[in-house]
Amino acid sequence: MRKLNIHSIYKATEGEGVYIGTPQVFVRFQGCSIGCVNCDSKETWSFEENKLLSVQEVLAEVLKESRVIKRVSITGGDPLHPSHTEGLLDLCRALKNDGYFINLEASGSRIVENIFRQVDFISFDFKTPSTGVKTPQSLLEKMVETYEGKFQVKSVIADVKDFEASLRAYQKLENKKSFDWVLTPC
Repeated sequence: MRKLNIHSIYKATEGEGVYIGTPQVFVRFQGCSIGCVNCDSKETWSFEENKLLSVQEVLAEVLKESRVIKRVSITGGDPLHPSHTEGLLDLCRALKNDGYFINLEASGSRIVENIFRQVDFISFDFKTPSTGVKTPQSLLEKMVETYEGKFQVKSVIADVKDFEASLRAYQKLENKKSFDWVLTPC
């Protein structure tokens, strides 16, 4: 049976983006190789075993936390890291079968189509200069072309350079379809 490397599962309200203030259960994966300088969850970077759980064990913890909340936010670490994707796909299918709305916090470093089709909403990061990481413009273009109405782009803004980089990337896309671009202060 496949095991998922989970950092934590907990109930909280969404702290950023278009669903800010919405109660949900967070499933935080353990393991990330992206290395953003200003990451607020560096404790999730290590791929060392934290809590290896089956999909059924994750579902049981989500149910225990959720009670009447039928929303789950999948975050990390990097839930889309190749070492997580098969287990994540199984988890998404199981959550959908149980009637959950799934919000995926995507790092902006990759698009995983079979997972993106399973979830209800994608918060797709645009990595600003202060992160020390770069999101290819081609990924933003693919999000706009493929997932209209199903995603937001999120930028963490630490300074004017971050704002200007986000604005330039947005302006390259503004003649395309509409979507929300959320600026989050660092």
